[in-house]
Parts: sequence; C-alpha cells; structure tokens
Amino acid sequence: MCGIVGYNGKEKAVDILLDGLSKLEYRGYDSAGIAIRDKEIEVYKAKGKLTNLREKIKNKKLDGTCGIGHTRWATHGEPNEINAHPHVSNDGNVTLVHNGIIENYQELTQKLFRHDYKLYSETDTEVLTNLIDYYYKKYKLGPIDAINRTMVRVRGSYAIAVLFKDYPNEIWVARKDSPMIIGQDDNGTYLASDVPAILKYTNKVYYIDNMEAACLKKDKVIFYDLNGDEVKKELKEIKWDVSSAEKEGYEHFMIKEINEQPLVVQKTINSLIKDNNVDLSNVGIKDDEIKKIKDIYVVACGSAYHVGVCSQYIFEELARIPTRVDIASEFRYRKPILNKDTLVIIISQSGETADSLAALREAKNMGVKTLAIVNVVGSSIAREADYVLYTLAGPEISVATTKAFSTQLIAMYALAIEFAKVKKQIINDEYVNLINEIKNLPDKITEILNSLTNNIQKIASQFSNIHDAFYIGRGLDYAISLEGSLKLKEVSYVHSEAYASGELKHGTISLIEDNTLVVGIATQDELFEKTISNLVEVKSRGAYVIVITSKDKDVSKVADETIYIPTTNKYFYSTLSVIPLQLIGYYIAVSRGLDVDKPRNLAKSVTVE
Repeated sequence: MCGIVGYNGKEKAVDILLDGLSKLEYRGYDSAGIAIRDKEIEVYKAKGKLTNLREKIKNKKLDGTCGIGHTRWATHGEPNEINAHPHVSNDGNVTLVHNGIIENYQELTQKLFRHDYKLYSETDTEVLTNLIDYYYKKYKLGPIDAINRTMVRVRGSYAIAVLFKDYPNEIWVARKDSPMIIGQDDNGTYLASDVPAILKYTNKVYYIDNMEAACLKKDKVIFYDLNGDEVKKELKEIKWDVSSAEKEGYEHFMIKEINEQPLVVQKTINSLIKDNNVDLSNVGIKDDEIKKIKDIYVVACGSAYHVGVCSQYIFEELARIPTRVDIASEFRYRKPILNKDTLVIIISQSGETADSLAALREAKNMGVKTLAIVNVVGSSIAREADYVLYTLAGPEISVATTKAFSTQLIAMYALAIEFAKVKKQIINDEYVNLINEIKNLPDKITEILNSLTNNIQKIASQFSNIHDAFYIGRGLDYAISLEGSLKLKEVSYVHSEAYASGELKHGTISLIEDNTLVVGIATQDELFEKTISNLVEVKSRGAYVIVITSKDKDVSKVADETIYIPTTNKYFYSTLSVIPLQLIGYYIAVSRGLDVDKPRNLAKSVTVE
C-alpha cells in the first residue's frame, strides 16, 4: 500500500518526485524517501510525513534529472529511517523502491546470507534489492535479465522501480499484482502507483501488465516480457481533470470530495442512462446474458462492501435475483459454491484492491462470469473482468471514500433496474419512474449540502469528546448505517458500531448509557414505526439520539436532533442519507483536530493481503 514515483527527463527530478509523493501520501505516510541520479545516486530518507523529508533536503543542491521516490505504509519493520525506502544493495549497485509484500523473503534472505550479503534493515524490500544485485552480477546479462530472474523467484506482490549504477540514464520497473502506471510527455517519462501523482505533468499513460518489466529512458519506454522480449504498447489518455486532484481552496480533500458528489453522480448517471433507458452497451453485458443469471455474488472490501450490502436489498426486492454479499478477503477462503449462471460483481474504487482482485481470479477460475465496478480505467480488476462498469468519480485523494462510494451506488442502482426490466420483474411505468427518480438525485444531494452542512457542523461540534457511537436502522437504512459508522471511526478514531435495529435487544443495548451518541436512519416506510420503537428504547436509557429521515416524517418525540433529507423512491434513500453521515464523520474529526485526509494506520488503496 506504499506509493512509488519516478521521473527521467529534462527537468530537475526532485521537484517532480516530491510533488508526486504528495499526491500519493494517502497510500502511506510512515516515512518517505527519494533517490536522485546526478553523477552519483544520492539517497535521502526521513521518518514520518513527507514534510519531514522536504525539511531534510531543503538546503541540498539536487540537480539530477532522473530519480525515484517512495512514501511508506509499514508492513515489514517498524516505521523509521532505516526501514524507509529507497533501499540500496550492499555495494550500492542497485537502488530500489517497492510497493507490495515479498512472501518468501525469509527463504531469500537465507540465500543471500549464503552468498555473503548483509542486511541493515528489517524490510523485505532490502532482500529484493540485493537479490536483483545478486542475479545482475552472477549472470552479467544486464538489468532485464536480473529483474526477470528475480521475478520468477519471488512470491508475493510488487511494483518496483530500480536504478542501476551502471545504467545512468535509465529507470527499470516491474510489477506483479501491485499497481503501476507509466506516463510520457515531451519532458520525459514518469512512473507512479496511481494517476494523481503524474496527472499534473501528463495524461498519456501506458499500462504495464503483470509479470512485465520496462525501461524508462528520457524520451521513450521499452517494455519486456519474462523472456526478455520486447512488448509493444499504446499510449492511453486519462480523461480526469487535473483540478480534481487539487484542494482548490477547501481545507481538506474529504470535504471537497463530499461537495463534488452532485457533479460526479450526475456524470455517472449520464454515462448509464440515455434516452430515459439504462444503457449497458459500454459495460458489455447483453440482455440474453442477464436473463441467464440465477444468482449474484457481490464481493468487495470496506466502503465498497457497504455498497454491496445496499445493493443486496435492491437486487433481491426489485429484480428478484438471490444476492449474497461477501467480504473479499473471506470469499475465496470459504470455498464458495458458484455455478455457471452465477454473476460475481467486484466493486473497487482503485481496481487494484488485492483481496478483491484475488476474488475475481477465483471466480474466473471457477468459470463464472465477472462484472467489475471500478473508478480507474486500465486497472487490474478492470482489465481482468468479463464486463466493466466505470464510475466517473475522478481522482479521490482522501483516504475515506465519499464520492466514489456514491457513484458505486448509482452503478448498482442502474444494474438492478435494468436486470429487473430484462427479467420482467417490473412493468414499464415503474421502470420509467425509477429512471426519473435517479435523474433527480444530483439536485437532491445539492439541496442537502446547501441546506444542512452548517447545521451538521454545529451538531458535530458537540461530540468532539465522545468515545462511543452507535448507528442503527432497518433494511436499506441498516445497510447505509454501516457506512456512516465506518466514516466516523476511520477519520475521528471514535469507537463506532452499526447494528440492525432489531438486534439491539440481543446484547448491544447493554452498552447504552447517558449521552451515548446513537444515530438512527429511518427512511423506509414499511419499517419506520419499528425503527422509531428501537430509538425510543435507547433514548429511555439515556442515549443522545440523532435521526436522519425524510421530510414527510415526524420524529420529534424521539430525536434530540433531526436531519431531514428530501423524499425519494425507497430504493434510493441510501444515496441521500449517506451525505449527512459523511458530514457527521468529517466534522467530528475536524472538531477533534485530526488529519482528516490521512487517518493514522490507514491507506486508501489496499494492495496487499
């Protein structure tokens, strides 16, 4: 989950590397480091956030135009300067940065010890660095041979960038299961773990495939397969707006991205609904294939999993397709029973989530059709799935997802509606009404942001010192409460749990005491009275109750604070109720003085298991 960058060209590398690392700091901020090639390779590293590295090198004269950089999320070895990347081989021949985990590093360590190598750090990355050096010297066939021999010996995941002392005008890279993109423009060549790191400089990129390597020269990129043979690739254009990766006056990326939701939801709707019909032609799945689907598995992690929980209710009620939601890290280990008429839907913002990618491959190995819902064009999950539905959230920088979550929900709505139509579970009038209501959602999100933000900020300021919170609801309201609870805990470090309201009496209610914060979501008509009864139960035990409900409902007898959202079709309330839930988490974190965009111990794109 670390971030890597590289540049080889006409400009000073240090500024480009530091700027790129600042865009990747959501991937890790335990330490940071750069290696700049001038006459020699100079390495600088610092523990903690990138600002510490900037301070360390601010008076250094670094004129080299070739270099690599790294921001670390620690896996092997504690966060300190010694374990920070880049790592250097024993005699300085190889300098390397790495994102991923080398699973057989202990076995490889013993091999290196037998050949008199010594290690100064606790990292698997240093082992990788010296292994490349070992093969480089043993066979004397150059960088591509040394890298390829290392690739076939290593188990695990990696995206690496390597400087060889003997090859002063080149950066060598390779990848297996960890993300990497390579960019090019008239000023040079670039590499990064994610698009935002280089978007300021170029939107023309190459996608390097699994088990491939490449050489970045100052004016071109050469790709190689495992045999060392050249591979031809085409430059692709990234259509993200550069400004979407900048704060543009907002205090944090998270609040900027919350406020971008009307726009990105509208873009995603426009890509899926044309002439008042759901259009899945770009997804690639046809009506006769939809008709064959007998059950659906939705597989995802974190917030994307919560999208799946929401969609389970909608697919089953609206399209009458049995739907199961699985946490990706559990999916393949419980040996799921899939059949030829099962559709597995993988949801991932980055398209590189390690557990989700592994689940995708497991499904494909079992001969099952897969559909990916991803935000990043050309990502691993997008390339390997049978069908792909791209959300149009643009770059999301804050670790806590907001706008990507909302576009994923829209994608699942569109699929469920179209599947229901194709399977003749809804009549045309209902189909038209659902389409019309989806098209109204961006305006209703805007209404929430314009009318409720200041009030929610005031409400949240009361809870800067709380230690526990509970989110409850029934049906789709329970599903979205999971996301509300996660938003609070990941950015504010407040212990928070979400429960189906009916489960309160089965243990949870024993935790309620005076002034415990309970957030209740109550939008579903058929479940409204039951949810209110559950809220009465917690209020009678001293809870401070915030209720999120629609404007046509009265909760004054139970709510200490009420957050009213616009009315919509019952299936779509999750898209509206999640907005105040995001704002509650954000403003409580702000009131606690926390680094909202970079919560401790978290990284945005989880590319290791």
